[in-house]
Amino acid sequence: MKLRQVGLGLLVLVLGGGVGFLAMAWESEIAPTTRPGPGSFDPVLVKQGSDLAAVGNCVVCHTAPGGKPFAGGLALPTPFGTIYSTNITPDEATGIGRWSEAAFTRSMREGVDREGNHLYPAFPYDHFTLVSDEDNRALYAYLMTREPVAYEPPPNDLPFPLNVRLTLAGWKLLFFREGAFQPDPARDDIWNRGAYLSEGLGHCGACHTPRNVLGAARTGEAHWGGGEVEGWTAYAINGNSPAPIPWNVDSLTHYLHTGWEERHGVARGPMVPVNSNLGTLPESESRAIATYVASMMGEPSPEKRARAERLLAQETAHAPGALVQSAGSQVAPRAHDPADRGAAIYAAACSTCHDAGRPLPYGGLRLDHSTAIYGPTPLNPINVILHGLPAPEGARGPIMPGYSGALDDGQIADLLAYMRRTFSDRPPWEDPAAMIAHARKEGVDGVRALDSGSDAPANPSKRETPW
Repeated sequence: MKLRQVGLGLLVLVLGGGVGFLAMAWESEIAPTTRPGPGSFDPVLVKQGSDLAAVGNCVVCHTAPGGKPFAGGLALPTPFGTIYSTNITPDEATGIGRWSEAAFTRSMREGVDREGNHLYPAFPYDHFTLVSDEDNRALYAYLMTREPVAYEPPPNDLPFPLNVRLTLAGWKLLFFREGAFQPDPARDDIWNRGAYLSEGLGHCGACHTPRNVLGAARTGEAHWGGGEVEGWTAYAINGNSPAPIPWNVDSLTHYLHTGWEERHGVARGPMVPVNSNLGTLPESESRAIATYVASMMGEPSPEKRARAERLLAQETAHAPGALVQSAGSQVAPRAHDPADRGAAIYAAACSTCHDAGRPLPYGGLRLDHSTAIYGPTPLNPINVILHGLPAPEGARGPIMPGYSGALDDGQIADLLAYMRRTFSDRPPWEDPAAMIAHARKEGVDGVRALDSGSDAPANPSKRETPW
C-alpha cells in the first residue's frame, strides 16, 4: 500500500511538473499583419538599421551560397545536426512580411517567432536580447525595405527530440537570461558602446567562447576564452589571448575596421565578413568595440611584454629563403630528419613572402608575430596552408596560394612542426595528422577573400610600440 502511494505521488509530481513545464514553455502566436510598404519607414531609421545589420552580420548567416540576400537557406552545422537559416526578407509567404514590429522584437528579445515557436540558439538571441527597442525598430525598418524573396529554406536536420522545438524551453530555462543591455555607470560612453555592440548585436562570444555539451556558451573565466566555428579556431580574446604581440585599442581598431594589422596579420575564415561589414561603418564603431575588447584582455603580463619587446627589436626572423633549423641557426637540412624537411619546405614555399619584410597587407606576416603559430591548435595554419587566401574579386588585397595540391599530409605536418618550434616559445602541437586529413577532406566554408581596406604603411617600423 505504501509503495502504491509513493508511486502515485511520484506520478502526480511528474505529471504536474510536465503540465507546469508545458504552461511555461507555451508561447502565444502574434497575429499576422499586412506587410508595411517600404515608403512607410523613415529613411534615417532604415539607414540606422542598415548599419546595425552590418554589426550583426545578418546577411552572412541569412544568405545561402548563390542565393538572394537575407533569403536564408545557409547550412549551419552544429554538434547536434544541421540548422538552416531562415528567410528574413519581407516576403509574406516564406519570410517575415507578415510580422509586426512586436513579433520581430520578441524574436530578438526572447527567441520566439511570430507563430510562438521557440528558435534554435544558432540564431544568437542569447546575445540579441541585449539589443534596445530603438535599435530593434531600426533593424525591422531595414529588413522590411529589402527585396521580398519567395524562398523556403530546407528543413532542419536534427534528431528526436531536438527536432521538437518545445524542448528549447528547457534549454532556455537553464542557459538563457532575457534582458536589454544595462550600461555600466562607472565606464565612459565609448566603453559602454563597445560593450553593447560586442556582447549584443555583434555577438563576439558566439564564436570566441567555448561551449558546454548542450551547446551553451560557458560563463565566468571561460567567457571569450576561445572556441571553434566553421572549421576554424576563434582565439581567446580575453586575458588568455595567445597573441605574441599584445593587442591594444589602436591595433584592434585598425584590424576590425580594415581586416589587417601590421603586427598581427590579415583576417581569415569567418572573421573576414565581420571585418568587411565593420569596414562599411564609421571607424568610431570599430574603436568602441576595440576599447571594450582591450579592457577584456587587460594589461599584458611582464612576461608577455618582454616577449613582445624582444620580437619587435628583431629586424626579421630569417633572410628570405634561408634553410635553418632554429632562429638564427644557418644549418643545411638532412633529408631523413622530419624537422629538417619542414625547414626545406618552409624555405621553398613560405620564406620568400614571410621573411621578405614587405609590409602588410600585401606582404607576408613575420610568423614569430603570428597568433596562429602560438595558438592552442594548428587548425588555422592547416586551413591557410591547404587553401591559401584567395584574391578579392575586382579589388586589391592580400593573397596567398594554397598548397593542398603541392604538399601531402606528412609534409604539412613537418612544416607545422618546424614553424611551431622555430617561431614560437610554445610546446609542440600534438600529432596533427587527423586534423590535416579532416581539413583536406572536408574543406572549410570560411576561406574568403579580403579587400585590404587601405594601403599598407610605407614603413611600419616607425610606429609606436603597441602599449
